[in-house]
Amino acid sequence: MKTTKFIKAIVTVAAALTLGGCNKVGTYDVCIYGGTSAGVVAAYSAAQRGLDVVLVEPTSHIGGLTTGGLGFTDIGNKQVISGVAKQFYRKVGAHYGRLEQWIFEPSVAEAIMRDYIDHPNIRLVDGYRIRESQKEGERIVSIVVENSAKPSKTRTIKADYFIDCSYEGDLMARAGVEYTVGREANEQYGESYNGVQLLTRHQFPDGIDPYKEKGNPESGLLWGISPAKVAENGTADNMVQAYNYRICLTDNPENRIPITRPEGYDSTRYELLLRLMEVQPEKLSLNDYFIWSRMPNGKTDVNNRGGFSSDMIGMNHAYPEASYEERKAIIDAHTEYTKGLLYFIGHDERVPELLRQRMQLWGYPKDEYVAHGHWTPQLYVRECRRMVGEYVATQADCEGRTVAYDGVGMAAYQMDSHNCQRIVIEKDGKAMVKNEGNVEIGGGLPYPISYRSITPKREQCTNLLVPVCLSASHIAYGSIRMEPVFMVLGQSAAVAVSLAIEQGGCDVQQVDSRKINLILQEDPYMDGSEPDILVDDSDAGVEADDLWVAKGRGGYGLSFYELAPTTKPQSVKFSVGSIPSSGKWAVYSYQSANKKLTSSTTFDIVAGEKAYHVTFQRDDLNVLGQTSGDWAHLGTWEFTEGEPVAVTISNTTADATMRADAILLVKQ
Repeated sequence: MKTTKFIKAIVTVAAALTLGGCNKVGTYDVCIYGGTSAGVVAAYSAAQRGLDVVLVEPTSHIGGLTTGGLGFTDIGNKQVISGVAKQFYRKVGAHYGRLEQWIFEPSVAEAIMRDYIDHPNIRLVDGYRIRESQKEGERIVSIVVENSAKPSKTRTIKADYFIDCSYEGDLMARAGVEYTVGREANEQYGESYNGVQLLTRHQFPDGIDPYKEKGNPESGLLWGISPAKVAENGTADNMVQAYNYRICLTDNPENRIPITRPEGYDSTRYELLLRLMEVQPEKLSLNDYFIWSRMPNGKTDVNNRGGFSSDMIGMNHAYPEASYEERKAIIDAHTEYTKGLLYFIGHDERVPELLRQRMQLWGYPKDEYVAHGHWTPQLYVRECRRMVGEYVATQADCEGRTVAYDGVGMAAYQMDSHNCQRIVIEKDGKAMVKNEGNVEIGGGLPYPISYRSITPKREQCTNLLVPVCLSASHIAYGSIRMEPVFMVLGQSAAVAVSLAIEQGGCDVQQVDSRKINLILQEDPYMDGSEPDILVDDSDAGVEADDLWVAKGRGGYGLSFYELAPTTKPQSVKFSVGSIPSSGKWAVYSYQSANKKLTSSTTFDIVAGEKAYHVTFQRDDLNVLGQTSGDWAHLGTWEFTEGEPVAVTISNTTADATMRADAILLVKQ
């Protein structure tokens, strides 16, 4: 059963004074709770807008999953990533010698994140977690935070506005804002992929016996299997999709710490994995049991794959409402399970020898998470509390059947949920183990995320924004919940707060989303720099000759032009318009990762009276990460303010099907 909850807020500020003599008071324009990637971007954006900011993080870790191992960025479509979020990936790209890069080492990401908050307007209070909030009417006036290691040590933080950027929604909950935990019934929002979903992906094949002694129910279930009966598809419950770690390992012998037997190791936890291996003896690659993604400099981002992997299915259901001590126990259990899994595959003699040998090539990197024993301090909390706000995003948003008029960010990922439980079913008279809860369903085109999805209902709280545990159904949240999208929403929340302050301290629900978007458009990086100039194939001022065909998806944005092989001269002209300021401008063309396309493409760049001819060779393109293509650098030239620029793509040197997609100009 879905659970909708309120935690009663404490409304007397005087209560803070009774919490001990160590209590300190600080006053700010905005308090941001949670040093996740969204929290960092929100803090930086608010500071750049001239606000006094306090960023409160319960741990010493900054950047959340983005710095915690999730280096193989889930993006869906690059078009949706803008503002400081895009700038972050540009900074990553600069580190690796590219325009932008979406795969990276944790330490590289952390250095960039910490640089963002090294700001005169930002006060970082790390190692403190929320104890309670005080409200006057519908406004939070302060929060009391306690030292995570020594809870008797407290601070009171007063602010005009608050932004909850935590993965858990702890500030939101303590402010008395309505939220939900678990999966809604399909019927609640007219959906088809919510609630219980017994489907086929990341699943066990039929026939794997669930009992300790095969065929003997009296022997009990193997570890990790629930005795619960699975409900009908679409049924509501309070289960949360599985958590895991995004694991950074290395195969560089000089940087490798061996994977040793962890404390608390119990090989019986992995008996079910052995049974899976028994029925698929041909699967001897690490990629058969994990998504083993390569990162730069010999490192990885390892994620869950298949019926039994790094997801600790069913062991996190208590996490959203757990006490801090109980959450620590859950986190420690996930660490113990995951380190044990890596050790088991590399050392248990029942694992095929080749698979053991392959695992033993890997170890913990000496140069990552140095302060945390070379293991990520960030559990992948995929989903926790979800606010029930002014607007609830649903499957209809993901599929484009409903379009929010007040978008302050966009999502483009599939509707995605990891498994929630591991159960026993009976099929053809035989008991067998199955996973339940995994959903991977493509939606429509990129879609807007409503500003009302990050605002509480106005009768509950009027000075709080929630860009991470935002208002969405379980299945819609699975599409939205990507780190770059959280960053975009964090920036939008910060801009909204700045506007609310400019408007005399109005309620956040009164801020006009159009004003937020205008600021984001005019000053996307919050530093006054010249915005990029982007011309996509569907924009006005793009002229294609007669044989070019407009195609949908698979390119930058919503479409691209494609040209079949022909001897007839054909071109697409992108009129960029007048250059807004003089200086050096780098010119890029978005090129598809499809290796079957032409090996050579001709470009002619005209700026006023100047002309430049460039031939792009596909072999020079190196596409990394989950993306359809990448920006190809055509050249950098001096352009003069006011002069018109046009870029023409032609088939002069084409030797196969070719595409014409977006053109990008970046001020140097």
